[in-house]
Amino acid sequence: MTEPAFEHEDFLASLTKKPGVYRMLATDGSVLYVGKAKNLKSRVSSYFRASGLESKTMALVAKIADIQITVTNSETEALLLEQSLIKQERPPYNIVLRDDKSYPYIYLTDHKDFQRLSFHRGTKRKTGRYFGPFPSASAVRDSLNILQKLFRLRHCDDTFFKNRSRPCLQYQIQRCSGPCVDLIEPDAYQEDVNLAVMFLEGRSNAVLEHYKTRMNEASEKLDFERAARNRDQIAHLRKVQEQQYVHAAEGDVDVFGLVETSAVGCVQALFVRAGRMLGQRTWFPKNELSLPPVELLSAFLSQYYLGGQERDVPKTVITSVPIVDSELLAGTLTEKAGRRVVVVSQVRAQRARWLQLAIDNATYSVNAYLADKRNVYARFVALQEALSLDDVPQRLECFDISHTMGEATVASCVVFDTNGPLKSDYRRFNIEDITGGDDYAAMEQALRRRYTRLKQGEGQLPDILVIDGGKGQLERAREVLEQLQVDDVTLLGIAKGPSRRPDLERYFLVTEEIVFPRQGDAVHLLQHIRDEAHRFAITGHRQRRQKQRRRSELDDIPGVGAKRRRELLTHFGGVRAVKGASRDEIAKVSGISRKLAEDIYAALHAD
Repeated sequence: MTEPAFEHEDFLASLTKKPGVYRMLATDGSVLYVGKAKNLKSRVSSYFRASGLESKTMALVAKIADIQITVTNSETEALLLEQSLIKQERPPYNIVLRDDKSYPYIYLTDHKDFQRLSFHRGTKRKTGRYFGPFPSASAVRDSLNILQKLFRLRHCDDTFFKNRSRPCLQYQIQRCSGPCVDLIEPDAYQEDVNLAVMFLEGRSNAVLEHYKTRMNEASEKLDFERAARNRDQIAHLRKVQEQQYVHAAEGDVDVFGLVETSAVGCVQALFVRAGRMLGQRTWFPKNELSLPPVELLSAFLSQYYLGGQERDVPKTVITSVPIVDSELLAGTLTEKAGRRVVVVSQVRAQRARWLQLAIDNATYSVNAYLADKRNVYARFVALQEALSLDDVPQRLECFDISHTMGEATVASCVVFDTNGPLKSDYRRFNIEDITGGDDYAAMEQALRRRYTRLKQGEGQLPDILVIDGGKGQLERAREVLEQLQVDDVTLLGIAKGPSRRPDLERYFLVTEEIVFPRQGDAVHLLQHIRDEAHRFAITGHRQRRQKQRRRSELDDIPGVGAKRRRELLTHFGGVRAVKGASRDEIAKVSGISRKLAEDIYAALHAD
């Protein structure tokens, strides 16, 4: 039997636009290709366009069974991670370096005067300083380009340098200070070299402060040309000063981020060695006992490091939640590694950014998992089996109510089909003319409005109607459907558990309680649609509440529209000032007649 083709439409629909790395996998799980992108959605989508692909690219796409994504914080970070993965995986469709020694470096000569910065690849036999290694030649050239703009150091070879009688083009375009024809003193040039070294060592803030001092000194001496040049260097340095997360801190660190959505948990790990992020991995651990996050991650880490498989134990393990028995795990790992190992969750600066990156990737991974068409369909099948239905349901609708102490009540209706959320069919209902806080009446009004329209042919009836509520809400829903003569929809209710814990909900089919496996696919589907209905209702409620609170007393006066209200508020400065004005003063406002001024005054002083 042939393997199903990769369903790229569903994958691309949920793909992020952030920078990152993508890995294309074959049916056997091997890596076909590793690539980086500034915009993952745009780059990955280009492989699946209808025309214009090279034959080799088409051959690659035909072999894709899955694509894994790692989100990064910058394109540079994606580049470095891409190279690490290529080196590790050696995918057949990538250009793989034959020898690890061929990584490129930036080379600074040790000449007494006018040292040279240049590109270097190969053995490091020459005396001088080497900065790197860099993941690619383009990364070195980009860095050299920045260095030339900032510090104007020469990069020409010695033969060219010694035989100049006038400055070359690099001097003309302000990429070199012209040491070949003595346009800069050796001491001044050496100062620029020292600044370049500081920059390459990651001390860009110290370089920035030095330029500020230079600029101020030049200004005090009325050397405005030199001050302007330093000002431009400061501006350019700030532009390129973005922290490169994979090089910003030393240390060996494993970072674990845990995210749970709709009963699906995802653990994302980032592996950092010598300050460089080498790779990542994603797991979806089953949580049969519905453990809270602190216990789930603790159990996962214990199994990961102590489960029998040999692991490289770092100096620091960072977790997104404070795990249970962290001191015990740290002590065990210290004994295993023969050196001190710490397990922490509260981190700052660079490590906090690494942790946030792990959480962002876990969030993306769990959302992609939930949106995967294959996973969604499996949940629909599981729900069919759990409810003993004759056919796999094709459409689910879920209703939820949101309000604040009865204010601005909104009902939401979200729709799922076997492909996942069908957002084009989502609906919200602003609930009116009920007692504030009466959720039963709000649910009845929303259902009556929704299913009256569906009975009139304005949409498609669902196979299962999910109500976020207990037996009372479910009975009210049954009465509404019975009155509307909707008799071919299965009613299912979700009642909140003790302390509103999401893993202790109770499920009702009409009046009969249904017991689902706590971590089964059917429960995951119901929790997913319930969470989505809750999110959609809260969003609508907040928008409506904010809109109501922005309304003024002027909005309800006949004849006062948006333009006249604006003129009144601009003229008087606020509603309170309008209320304190006389009829004659109101009539002086542009667009307000004497009659309308009388009406406005009467409306504002009705009490």
